[in-house]
This record gives sequence, structure tokens and C-alpha cells, in this order.
Amino acid sequence: MHGLDLILPLTGGLVAALVGGYLTQRLKLSPIVGYVLAGVVVGAYAPGLFADRHVAEQLAEAGVILLMFGVGLQLRIDDLLAVKRVAIPGALVQIVVATAIGAFIADRAGWGPGAGFVYGVALAAASTVVLVRVLSDNRQLHTPTGHIAVGWLAVQDLFTVLVLVLMPAVFAESAGRTVPAAIALALVEVVGVAGLTIVVGRRVLPWVLTQVARTGSRELCTLGVIAIALGIAVSSAYVLGVSIALGAFFAGLVAGRSELTVRAADDTLPMRDAFAVLFFVSVGMLLDAGTLLDDPQMLAATLAIVLIGKPLAAMAVVVLFRHPLNVALSVAVALAQIGEFSFVVASVATDYGMLSADATNTLLAAAIASITLNPLLFRGIGWITAAVSGPPRSESARPPADRG
Repeated sequence: MHGLDLILPLTGGLVAALVGGYLTQRLKLSPIVGYVLAGVVVGAYAPGLFADRHVAEQLAEAGVILLMFGVGLQLRIDDLLAVKRVAIPGALVQIVVATAIGAFIADRAGWGPGAGFVYGVALAAASTVVLVRVLSDNRQLHTPTGHIAVGWLAVQDLFTVLVLVLMPAVFAESAGRTVPAAIALALVEVVGVAGLTIVVGRRVLPWVLTQVARTGSRELCTLGVIAIALGIAVSSAYVLGVSIALGAFFAGLVAGRSELTVRAADDTLPMRDAFAVLFFVSVGMLLDAGTLLDDPQMLAATLAIVLIGKPLAAMAVVVLFRHPLNVALSVAVALAQIGEFSFVVASVATDYGMLSADATNTLLAAAIASITLNPLLFRGIGWITAAVSGPPRSESARPPADRG
């Protein structure tokens, strides 16, 4: 590959992402929308511009590694345990509802049960980036709403990671093994990766970073975290046979185990943010918007699941656990979108031939639409609550006091 074949789409994608992110930020939308749309503009299906599909796939692979590393780094089991009573059953109910409805419409579209299950799982996974951003912008992150939503999302993330582990075992050629045997082997591999991360996280990483920190070089500390994290990801893929994305997720868990590693990992934020932008741009590069006109009903049904089905299931569970209506609505709307994990699930499923290009395009379009609408819907929660509950009675509506 000629050098310009990579540099040109990389440069064009980043410049377009800057413009798109700036415009969406000014419109008070998620910049992710701008990044994905920037990818559409410079992508493989925009003739005469910068990228081809092969380059876009390479950028997506590089971006997803550090994106999954960031997800693992930010995952806090304490957030889940603090609200486990509502978050665990609520997330599981929402996952079942979204997966079941998604599988049903996919099967009706003729995609088959396996593709339907994967499609439903992709629709169940909300975006960490979008949810945290929406809650922060509305000053809800450190409230009961924020605690429930973040814990809820942690359950979804863990479930999606489990699906990513099992997908190769179920859908790939299993070298003569039965599916149960392949699943058992996959779980053994995950235990091996988890054991590796625990050993490295408790002993190797803190010791290495302590030695590096004594040099007083901030750059070396950052490099140490990146080298060990990516080393775990690549080793997990080549030695234990799990996906690099999953290895990167476990690497993020390792990097978040101690105060020293968290400080050093925080120094990698600019680079992780840059690769996250590349990931979203590469997703847009792979979107063939023209094919969406062939089956608009499927896109409408998918959006109905994300914007109506998922929120209703979430709201019902939160209300059932006796939380106020405004909290239930806020949690439900915050989760009414899909994002990075959906893209990762779709990417892995496509690699194993489980999702067609049309299915992936529909999923990407639904993600763009839901990410765009989510902040707007969240701002309307107060109005919705007032409409459902009724306005408070005014002073004039109160019965006159007894003056006798």
C-alpha cells in the first residue's frame, strides 16, 4: 500500500471530524454524530473523496482497540454494586426485551435466527460515551438518576463482553467440536485472560510503573501503560485466541486497578480520545446510506426498538422498584440510544458472516439517529413529567382558609 493511501484518508477523516464535531457541538448535539457523519462524507461510498473500504476497516480495527481499552478503564464495579438492586434486574430485563424484539424483526426480514440474536444484542447496548455526556450536560451524573444509569450500563457492558466472547465459539468453524464444547473452551480462555490480567494488574504493572515513575519522566509512565495494555491485548489474541477487542477491554481493567496506574492511564486520554474519534469516523466510512432507501421499514422498526421499546422496559422496572417518575423517565431516556458496543458487536458478527452489509448499515443509521435525538429527548423530560403528573395546584386553586 502506498503511503498516501493511508495518510490521505487519515488526514481527511480527522479534518472532517474536527469540522463535524465543532458543528454538532455548537448545535448542542453529541460530537459523536459529527464524527460519524464526517466518516460518511469522506468514506468508501462517497465517490471521489478520500477513503476506500479496506483503509476504513484498518482504521476501525485500530480505533476499537483503544476504545475498548477506555471502556475497561472506566468500568467501575463499585458503581454497579451501589445500585445493584435495581440496575441488575433492570438491565437484564431491558436486554431481554431489546434482544427479543430485535431478533423478531430481523427474522421477519429473513436474516435468520443467529443474525437476529446478534442484531438484538447490538440494539440492547447503549453508548457509554453518549450516556455520560448527556448526564453530565444536564447535571444528572452524580444524582440517583446518574448512579442507576451508570450501574445499569455496567451490567449491559459486562453482558456484551460475554456475548463477544461466545460469538466466535458459536458462529465460527469449531474444528469439529460441538457448540457446547466450543463455548466451554471459550469460557476457559476468558478465565485464562482474567487470570493474566489479575496477575499483571496486581504485581507486574504496579512494579513496572513504580520503577518508571522513579525516573521522573511522565512520558515514560504513559508509554509504560500503553505498552503493557496493548501487550495484554495482543497476547490475549495470539496466545489464548480471544479477540483483540476483548483483550483490550481486559487490559483497561488492569490499568484501572491502582492509583498509580490510573494516574498514568489518565495521561493516555488524549491518544485514546484521538483513536476513539478515528473509530467513529471509520464507522461512518463504512456506512452505505444509499442502501437504506431499499428497506426504510427496517430502519423505522429498529429506531422504534431503541427509542420506544428499550425506554418503556427500563421505565417500568425503575417504577416497579418505587423510584420517582422523573428518575424512571431520566434513566429510560438516557439509555434510549446505541453506540460503540453496538458497532463492535456488528463488526465481529460481520467478520464471521453473521450480519449482512444491509443489516450493518441499518444498525449504523439507527445509531446515528438515536445519538442525535438522545440529548433533545433528555431535555424534554421535565415537560413529559409535568404532562403525565399534571401541573402543581396554584395558590388560587386551594380552598379558602376558614376565617370563622
